Amino acid sequence: MSRNDKNITLEDVTIAFRNFAGKESMYNQAGDRNFAILLDPETAANMERDGWNVKYLKAREEGDEPQPYIQVAVSYKTRPPKICMITSKNMTYLSEEDVELLDWADIEQADVTLNPYAWAVGVKSGTKAYVKTLVVKIQEDYLENKWRTFVENNKNEMLALETGKEDYIDGEYELN
Repeated sequence: MSRNDKNITLEDVTIAFRNFAGKESMYNQAGDRNFAILLDPETAANMERDGWNVKYLKAREEGDEPQPYIQVAVSYKTRPPKICMITSKNMTYLSEEDVELLDWADIEQADVTLNPYAWAVGVKSGTKAYVKTLVVKIQEDYLENKWRTFVENNKNEMLALETGKEDYIDGEYELN
């Protein structure tokens, strides 16, 4: 087995079949964290040419083309991936314990850099995709943002009242 250092970056990807938690299922062994990226035909053809293990979903309706995708492993064994979640409030790097949050997140946009690993077993060989870097922008809920702002503002007002560091200006308190 050898390592191929030709990383590939894919922007604005659609993530499917998420299992960041590594839960056991009919299609997954316990502890295997992974997801799939749906590919457009041109990207799929280029990746296949370069030896990546591109697979195809069956067409949903007659006359449709099969959907190309690539399975991506999330492994913390050798070099942990950089997985980052972006919201309007901050940018958070997810640890191995926290990465499962992405299984249920509403992902608005995702960019990924894949780290290839060339493998060979007997006469079979291929290139497995591992996450090197994954950045996901979370689609935030309107009501959650509304009430988070309310709570944050109330915390600031309570802090100001507790410390006595406020000025009453035009019917509003202003922190000093």
